[in-house]
Parts: sequence; C-alpha cells; structure tokens
Amino acid sequence: TMASNIGAAAAAVPEIPENADGQNAPNQHVPSLAGSVLECPDGFGGSLLIRLQNMSSTANLGVRLDLKQIALRCRNTEFNPRRFAAVIMRLREPRATALIFSSGRMVVTGTKSTHNSALATRKFAYILERVGFQPAGMLDFKVQNIVGTVDVGFPIRLEGLVFAHPTFSSYEPELFPGLIYRLVQPRVVLLIFVSGKVVITGAKTEAQLIEGLRKMYPVLVEFRKENATSVPGDVPTIAAA
Repeated sequence: TMASNIGAAAAAVPEIPENADGQNAPNQHVPSLAGSVLECPDGFGGSLLIRLQNMSSTANLGVRLDLKQIALRCRNTEFNPRRFAAVIMRLREPRATALIFSSGRMVVTGTKSTHNSALATRKFAYILERVGFQPAGMLDFKVQNIVGTVDVGFPIRLEGLVFAHPTFSSYEPELFPGLIYRLVQPRVVLLIFVSGKVVITGAKTEAQLIEGLRKMYPVLVEFRKENATSVPGDVPTIAAA
C-alpha cells in the first residue's frame, strides 16, 4: 500500500536533527515554520533575530538514475541536457528545488530550516522511488550552507572597521557596497552594510550562524556610527496615502 511505501522511504532517511536550541524538531512528515528565525544573545542583555533566507543541502541515493525517464514521468521537472546535466525538480510543500544528477547525487535548495530541508529531501527520494529508482540505503543527508540575515538596528562605520581589522575584512565600495568579513571560528562570512543590515553565509548549522553573530556583534557596536544623517541616494520611507 501507499502508506507502507511512505514508511519504507522514511526509514531509509536519517532522522531530522534537533534544532540549534536542542529541542526536538517538529513532526518530520509535515512542513514547519519553526526554525526559520533564530534568536541570538547580543552579549548586552538583549537578543537579535536571525532570519534564515536559504539553505543548501546534499544527499546521495546510491543508485544510477535515468534522467530522461525521470523528466518524462515526474511532474514539476525541467531537463535540458545541453544546458545543464541535471533534472530540476520542484516541490510546493515544503517549497524547495532539487538538482538531481545521473550519479544519484542530489542538491536541495530553497528551504528555510533544517527540518524542511530534510523533509524535502525525503519527499524527492520518495518521488524517485515511485518511478523505479529505489535508494540504496541511507541518503547521507548533509546541510552544506545556510544563509541568514539580521538587522542590528544602527548604522556602521565600514571604513573604520576595515582599517581596524584588515586581516579578516575587505571593503571596496566601488565594486560592492558591503564589507566582507571572514570569521575563522566558526568559519562563516558576513556581508556588513552601512545601514546595519548583515548577511551571514557559509554556516553548516544554525548554531554556527548564532555563534558567528554573537562574536561579531560587539565589533559592530564598537564601530557604530553616531549622529547619522540620511545619506543622499538613500531610499526614503514613503508614507501611506
């Protein structure tokens, strides 16, 4: 029956990991918004909210795949071997995109939590199983990159920051408006903008995102821009008519 098939497919996939705070993940068969926003202590008695924007993960079915058959028999797929040697498959729930290669490897992007990424991977594996490609065993699910954004709430003197931390940062406003700061531990990259918006990328776990921001926040406070006035070219806030 279909229920037993779903159970067999789920058994071949590792359990969804715990959240960064150690709590068990939500029901592993249902998409969840939990985990898409992380709370990070700022070291000054307050907290910052990191919003997860994208997550990339990989899996391996352990079996060779016939991409032409998959493209013909599965819905929501694209396959143009002259342009790219993988089938592009999309899910609605959770919203995710998979790149499926003939080697059996799969890259899943577009989710905003580890829970939804693992769930999407399981669903893609089940779809492939239904068209005749049984996974050889465990899927070897791994999160490869998490992208998060945060607004620290104050403008930052990027020139002063790059001057004080030249080893870890680079800032060339003619090429890119943000300062690029590379932390060694955890190994994450922060794109810091004068407005106080920060993009954190390169993390493999939610805990690394939180730790990277926790280490960086005191430095951002040190280079807080005082008495900031609006800069020509800034987008003004438009009041509702």
